[in-house]
Amino acid sequence: MTDAPLPQTPGLLARAIDSDIFYAFRRSKLTMVAAGIVLLLVLAAVLAPLIAMQNPFDPAQLDLMNSRISPLWTAEGQKPFLFGTDEQGRDVFSAILYGMRISLIVGILGVGLAAVLGIGLGLIAGYVGGAVDSLIMRIADVQLTFPAILIALLIDGVVKSLLGNHLDASTMLIVLVIAIGLSFWVQYARTVRGLVMVEKNKDYVAAAQLIGLPARVIMLRHVLPNTMGPILVIATINLALAIITEATLSFLGSGMPDTMPSLGTLIRIGNNYLFSGEWWVIAFPGIALASLILSINLVGDWLRDALNPKLQ
Repeated sequence: MTDAPLPQTPGLLARAIDSDIFYAFRRSKLTMVAAGIVLLLVLAAVLAPLIAMQNPFDPAQLDLMNSRISPLWTAEGQKPFLFGTDEQGRDVFSAILYGMRISLIVGILGVGLAAVLGIGLGLIAGYVGGAVDSLIMRIADVQLTFPAILIALLIDGVVKSLLGNHLDASTMLIVLVIAIGLSFWVQYARTVRGLVMVEKNKDYVAAAQLIGLPARVIMLRHVLPNTMGPILVIATINLALAIITEATLSFLGSGMPDTMPSLGTLIRIGNNYLFSGEWWVIAFPGIALASLILSINLVGDWLRDALNPKLQ
């Protein structure tokens, strides 16, 4: 008599396809379109060196004789400038691809820094409690009285006063990441603190304490995984806010320089030529930024509803 074959455990991909979240995703056509747009824009930014006709960050590839050429489909358009060129002879389409890459890098790293800082402080405040909790939450309450863009401008101004007003592009990118990270940590900390205060009173935490696990291990291995749903929603929505904040700082002249422009810098440059007839210099970067932000927000709104047990 032969033993019956054991049932095979479905793989990670199969479980993801059969999950309720993926089912809800397939039912929402708007979310599928938004996710497709986000994926398309991210891939375009990642593959910018392969797609773009020139590197707009390399002055050797720019020609002033090609400046202010209108889009290809207009009467004055020229090949291969699909969206036209700006005053430096920079191809607008190529500049959008590279600029979107800068905006995404700043946004993702800024959100990552805010998440690490906020989650860490939220875990400590919720698990330890007492005076430590009060101190962290009072700092968070004070920061909530100031808009995020104001805090980012303050941090940007302090760094420039210490390191000099003319920073190179790489240093400016780091400054923007730090400014955005320090502006958005509060929401993570408050959310994680509330969830930890609920989770730490459950039996599995008491069992972990009983067998002598240190508090750091309990917080990271046992409590933190049970708070990832709300954190994921906050990170998705904050990504759009971080990109907007970076674009605002760059538009105000406190962000990325003209030599390595983000989408916000391209909009600021195009704004100077809007009333002189070169509308394409500002229109296409603005459309790209709006499409990216709107699509991320739609995905974030869907994710918030999909992970809300009250709506299941």
